[in-house]
Amino acid sequence: MDPIKEYLKLETRRQFFGKCASGLGGAALATLLPNAVVNALDFSLSPDKPDGQAKPRFGGLSELPHFAPKAKQAIYLFMSGAPSQLDLYDYKPNMGEWIDTDLPESVRMGQRLTTMTSGQDKFPIAPSIFEFKKYDNGGDGAWISELLPHTASMVKDLAIIKSVHTEAINHDPAITFFCTGDESPGKPSLGAWLSYGLGSENRNLPAFIVMNATWSGPKGAQALYNRLWGSGFLPSEHQGVLLRSQGDPVLFLSNPEGVNEKTRKQMLDTLVELNKELYEELGDPETHARISQYEMAFRMQTSVPELADLSKEPEHILEMYGPEVKTPGTFANCCILARRMMERDVRLVQVFHRGWDQHGDLPKNIRNQARDIDQPSTALVQDLKQRGMLDETLVVWGGEFGRTVYCQGKLSRDNYGRDHHPKCFTRWMAGGGIKGGVVHGETDDFSYNIVKDPVSARDINATILHQLGIDHERLTYKFQGLDHRLTGVEEKARVITELLA
Repeated sequence: MDPIKEYLKLETRRQFFGKCASGLGGAALATLLPNAVVNALDFSLSPDKPDGQAKPRFGGLSELPHFAPKAKQAIYLFMSGAPSQLDLYDYKPNMGEWIDTDLPESVRMGQRLTTMTSGQDKFPIAPSIFEFKKYDNGGDGAWISELLPHTASMVKDLAIIKSVHTEAINHDPAITFFCTGDESPGKPSLGAWLSYGLGSENRNLPAFIVMNATWSGPKGAQALYNRLWGSGFLPSEHQGVLLRSQGDPVLFLSNPEGVNEKTRKQMLDTLVELNKELYEELGDPETHARISQYEMAFRMQTSVPELADLSKEPEHILEMYGPEVKTPGTFANCCILARRMMERDVRLVQVFHRGWDQHGDLPKNIRNQARDIDQPSTALVQDLKQRGMLDETLVVWGGEFGRTVYCQGKLSRDNYGRDHHPKCFTRWMAGGGIKGGVVHGETDDFSYNIVKDPVSARDINATILHQLGIDHERLTYKFQGLDHRLTGVEEKARVITELLA
């Protein structure tokens, strides 16, 4: 069988000309063709091969990358619930003198409040009870809380951004905004855009994989919805694949009882034929996506179990990630799996860690949360670095917004809670062409307003795309008569050039 002829048979005249114009269907073609054919059709130069030997790429747009990328892949560590910048990274020593004093109106300036604190009679300032220390980052130094001793050890590798701001004040729209570029549901996620634009360099694993880690804070955490890693109006093959910690790593990965591999392959071949007939009748591009997803699922029956098997990891590597690394679903386990996925050329891995929504009992809960993520996050960056992979792997850490300097509820010297605060918060980036040893931006004495170098949520996404070789203004998709892009078309976004190496 000639795979190219077989693919062309699927094309109606209308679909052929439509796809010539818009470039749709390339990713579906890549998943249908044998490796040898795909390798002949689509190559991306591998920067680690000085002889210019081409490396195969499956799917993606022919015009991407727009320029030479600094990173070929990324890991996004998303702290869902909004970690308190005041207790982790944004040191405000003068706040000790302001304890239980009402936040001045000259600072708040009438800014909106959530319904959880808008009815309070006062907004008493709650200074952090945690000690901070200034660490040598090769520059002016970086203040890090006692809660993050492991993170403090790698500040020379980090670009810490203290002046991030966003538009949303509640969790779901704020998380949706960072993940999809829009507060409203229905838009493609960052990983879906990367899969659509850049394709994959591994035919046996998805381009975009998601993990939801367990957490040590209160279990009633903010819900996460699969639209956060969905494909929106892009073809559904670009949505993230959720890797589970119990049962099959991916739903329905195992064959049903009584069905062997040969039988399942025969079933899939039959489904492909039925879907070809359906495509000839309707010309729906989603039919191609369905075919590619069936084929990917079959290949994942071998690739995913091998990926999740840590038995061959050296003991000293496991020790780097901490005592929970072998427990499926923990943040440590997710981090070492993320590194293994980077070795296998997965384009984007996104790890969600919930439980950071600390409206009360913050000192107790943030200790546990920080313990979950501090050592594994550090181990991930250092593990990539020692393998020579950090230069081509972008690592991003952060939540959807920050927390208020004033207390929500009852305040004491050793206990307090903090409300949502979108006006300023802290994130960090490492690797992938990002300059290490940088602290970017400043906030006022109350960590309430930005006083220098503001960075928007759109700027974060624009910078991620840039490091992967994508001009965020040129990666667009026409849907319902409008051009859409991850960073939006109505508001400006910029690449944070001050962070680039």
